[in-house]
Order: sequence, then structure tokens, then C-alpha cells
Amino acid sequence: MSAITPMVLADLAPQGVLRAAINLGNPVLAQKGQDGSPQGVSVALAKALAEELGVRLEMVTFDAAGKVFAALEQGAWKIAFLAIEPVREEQIAFSEPYVIIEGTYLVAAESPYRQVRDLDQPGLRLAVGKGAAYDLFLSRTLKHAQLERAETSAGAVDLYFEKELDAAAGVRQPLEQVAAGNPDYRVLADAFTAIRQAMAVPRRCAAGAAYVRDFIERKKAEGFVHAALAQSGQADVTVAPSV
Repeated sequence: MSAITPMVLADLAPQGVLRAAINLGNPVLAQKGQDGSPQGVSVALAKALAEELGVRLEMVTFDAAGKVFAALEQGAWKIAFLAIEPVREEQIAFSEPYVIIEGTYLVAAESPYRQVRDLDQPGLRLAVGKGAAYDLFLSRTLKHAQLERAETSAGAVDLYFEKELDAAAGVRQPLEQVAAGNPDYRVLADAFTAIRQAMAVPRRCAAGAAYVRDFIERKKAEGFVHAALAQSGQADVTVAPSV
């Protein structure tokens, strides 16, 4: 276990408060409980870190990852839970991933698309959540298809329905929930990317970043991450391997 030094506390919990950004837009990582309070693996990790540091936890909730990243400039949080992406690494120091989730597509059941590569064609329009990890990935890699952006990941599915687009991109588990409730849609079996979800701190916080990296590795090794996923109904999600 890394030492909890004054520099670590200054980076992560100034004035004795750990302010954590919780993205409710990714239900694999965080959800609203029956009482309306945040729950899920990212919440469990934030609570465990605050307890270990001996500080108070303050959770700041968002409905989209892009909004979490945008709030960094306003100093709205000291830790966040985001996918590792090159454009974010310019301003954020990431731990190693703690979970790996797939980015894939929701399509009409009768559509001709069977693999993700089928959807990168001229004239095809794909819905995405603005600033989400899969938006950033597809923005870099698609050569022909056009992206249409909604404000949130859930909104991308709504946009897909409303504008009768060719597919909605997103995280596999919530897309499969949509398809399970409507036989007119299905989720592709393969994935266009493996999204590496990690704990994040502002890049300037070197001591805090080092502590967080060690913390995440310990929580993976202890089985904490797997248990938190199972407790929040996400037992099928892959825990990232230890480094």
C-alpha cells in the first residue's frame, strides 16, 4: 500500500473532501439506487478510496462521460471514472483499467448488418453519445459512415429511433437491455473496441495519480471490483487483469 502523504491528500482531497465524478450515463459503472442515490462499481471504489484516505466523500453526478471530461476545467472533481482515450490523456492521468467493456452496435433485427465492419459504409448514419469513449474511438477510426451525436449515451438510442438511423453505437450491456425489450432490434455479436475503464485524476496531480494507480491494482487483486460489479447486477462484466 502506498503511503498517504500530505501531497497525496492535497492532490485528492484538499480540505479533507474527496470530490468524485460519477457518470450515471454508463449503467455498467453507476446506477441510481431505489432511494435515488448513486450505486455501482465506481461508487464503491470512490467510497473505498475515501475511507482509506480518512476523508469525506462528495459525489458529483453527470449523465454523460463527455460532461465529466468538460467539468475538469472547472475543477468540479478530483477523481473520476472514465475510459482511457488519447484525447483525454493530455489532461488526465489514468490508472490501469479496472473493467473492460465492449463497444458495439444496436441495429434493426431485419437489417443486413452482421458485423461491425458492415457499418462503415458511405451513406450510413450512426448515433453516438457526444464525447463518450466510443464516440472518440469511432471519430478516429471510421472512414465512411457518418456519426450523429446525442447529448448522452441513452440519448443516442433515442436519436437512432427518432431519426431512423442505421445503428446506435454504445456499451454492449445497455444496448442488449434495449434489444431484450424489443424483438425488432438486436445487438451485433462482435465489437468495434474494448473500452478500458479507469480511475482518473487531473494530470498535474502526480502524487495522487500514483496513489490511485496502486489503489486500483489492490482492489482488483482483492476481488473488490468483481464483488462490486456482482452486487450492482453487472456480474457479466470483465474485470481488467492486474499488471
